[in-house]
Amino acid sequence: DIATANHGTHSVSIFYGYAHGNFSPPITYTTGYDSLPSSLVAGDFNNDNHLDLAIANYGINSVGILFGNSNKTFEKQITFSTGLGSHPYSIAVGHFNADEFVDIAIANSGTHEIRVLLNNGNRTFANQANYTVGSASPYAIGVEDFNQDNRLDIVITNNGIENIGVLLGHGNGNFENPIMYSTGSSSSISVAIGDLNKEHRLDIVVVNNDTGAIDILFGRYEGFQNQTRYSAGSSPQYVVVGDFNNDTRLDIVVANGGSNDVSVLLGNGNGSFENQTRYSVGFRPQSVVVGDFNNDTRLDIVVANWYSDDVSVLLGHGNTTFENQKRYSVGFRPQSVVVGDFNNDTRLDIVVANVYSGDVSVLLGHGNGSFQSQTRYSVGSAPRSVVVGDFNNDTRLDI
Repeated sequence: DIATANHGTHSVSIFYGYAHGNFSPPITYTTGYDSLPSSLVAGDFNNDNHLDLAIANYGINSVGILFGNSNKTFEKQITFSTGLGSHPYSIAVGHFNADEFVDIAIANSGTHEIRVLLNNGNRTFANQANYTVGSASPYAIGVEDFNQDNRLDIVITNNGIENIGVLLGHGNGNFENPIMYSTGSSSSISVAIGDLNKEHRLDIVVVNNDTGAIDILFGRYEGFQNQTRYSAGSSPQYVVVGDFNNDTRLDIVVANGGSNDVSVLLGNGNGSFENQTRYSVGFRPQSVVVGDFNNDTRLDIVVANWYSDDVSVLLGHGNTTFENQKRYSVGFRPQSVVVGDFNNDTRLDIVVANVYSGDVSVLLGHGNGSFQSQTRYSVGSAPRSVVVGDFNNDTRLDI
């Protein structure tokens, strides 16, 4: 199934997946007048084996929860305040204390803080703490165990000089104050996480949009080591990691919005990388994901191209090189792309959120690296982000 946060119509839309890759018409739930939802995440917040949705409501300073029912419906939104003027922009979930309930962390861009909501298990959340990030404005958040102590930590990206922050978790719902890092950029707009030097600790790759570079921060028990910098293309937008040449070492791919290409940097396994190799894609690429689209056990690349209204597919040879792109039309101004098997044929398919046409495009894969023409499904206004999951427990992916 697919769920989208609709910033322009103050709502979320859900498409239930059918067999053969088709989807239901959207079922839309309001998030409140002038709520301006900016992101969402799925999780089972009441342990009833039905996925629920948590939404960051930028306009009304709240987190909204839509509890899922067993009949493919969601209850009316319940909101929890994130504070006056907080303007929550991004949201993440995880088990932050020792109980069995999923908790929430929110990046409040307006008040320059991270707020943690601990799940009481009875459809309510307790405000555990707020953690200030100084003058920076956080806009992206994620959770992982960065120092291998079996406790979840929080990572954030900020608009400002101190553009990366890590909050180390105690495992009881509390976190250390943020450790802030600067990569010399005030526009770090994407991060990826992986063990890049085989030291069994997670490292961070940061995209710096204004400097045309990526920075790598290596994980240590107490935080991160100072960064190493590598050149990318012009105006890089998005980064992911994967093993593109099957040598068990993580590599990096970056979508470069200004130079209309992707940069591939091959990892040496010790934290260092080869210089970039660049491959042309469409006009103004916005996001990138990887997957094996032709079932040859080699990772391939798909990119959403904003101004050319299409996606580019680059098939990997498994020897550090990629084929020239093949492009497929989607809707108007695609921004977010994800992959999944939507018709249960063991072949990866593509779904794209199209901002200006107010819809999502689904392209079914043939399993040989090619895709069918898009099928489009209307959503609310200006969908910017898309996630997939099985929201009704029928073993079919929904959007």
